[in-house]
Amino acid sequence: MKKERITTISLEEVKKRTGKTRKDAQPGPPLPNDFWKHAKVVYPEAPKEQITVRLDADILEWFKTQGRGYQTRMNAVLRSYVDAHKNEPTVKR
Repeated sequence: MKKERITTISLEEVKKRTGKTRKDAQPGPPLPNDFWKHAKVVYPEAPKEQITVRLDADILEWFKTQGRGYQTRMNAVLRSYVDAHKNEPTVKR
């Protein structure tokens, strides 16, 4: 995330915002009262690497229809896959 996109807002400002959650989203679990007192922003340890990748058109279109940040979401899907499989033996091709 680029620093110029980072903003600080109060809890009251967050509560006033609308339209940022999908209408069919389930409510999350309640947060403890001191959650924000101990919350920390975690930045990636290393910068992302720019590559060229070929994807099926329908896959790319689906992520793009989800709105801004689609590349970050694609990265999160790949990260989840890697984390789920990183203890498996590597297959050499």
